[in-house]
Amino acid sequence: MGFRRFETSIPELVIIEPDIFGDDRGFFMELFNHSSFEEIGLGHLRFVQDNLSSSVKGTLRGLHFQRPPYTQGKLITVLQGSVLDVVVDLRKNSPTYGKSYSLELDSERKNMLYVPEGMAHGFQVLSETCLFFYKCTNVYNRESDGGIFWNDPELSIPWRDIPPILSEKDKNHPLLAEFDSPF
Repeated sequence: MGFRRFETSIPELVIIEPDIFGDDRGFFMELFNHSSFEEIGLGHLRFVQDNLSSSVKGTLRGLHFQRPPYTQGKLITVLQGSVLDVVVDLRKNSPTYGKSYSLELDSERKNMLYVPEGMAHGFQVLSETCLFFYKCTNVYNRESDGGIFWNDPELSIPWRDIPPILSEKDKNHPLLAEFDSPF
């Protein structure tokens, strides 16, 4: 068993595809295995919190991040349904600062995304319902919670043409140009 690692256009943002074993009964796969992650260069990751959200079609969550000292790396997968997953690099010294990356994650392909610390993350639910699972490298801290406006024109995020269902918090995040990155 194992995983395959694929680089993206943003340094350290990694697509992961697990080995899947299926037959007429269904399938089996590992969501995480430390030894297998060592083999693909991600053995340094230490996950301390698991999160699960359930959402309906059109739900748009993000773009969220945690400020230091509670920055979080996230290993993301969709257990049921599909999403457009979006990441924005907020690391000041990164060659891709302010750039976004998007990818469809779904329960059929069982693909995963590792989002390193210092990035804003969000997703839009494309299926009727969705179970969205992620492992975090740090615990959530309310005072460290932050965000970037989901539809900032500067980011050119290719959101799907589905009316967004947003929280009040997500409607009021600053634009990237108004943001002073702590990363």
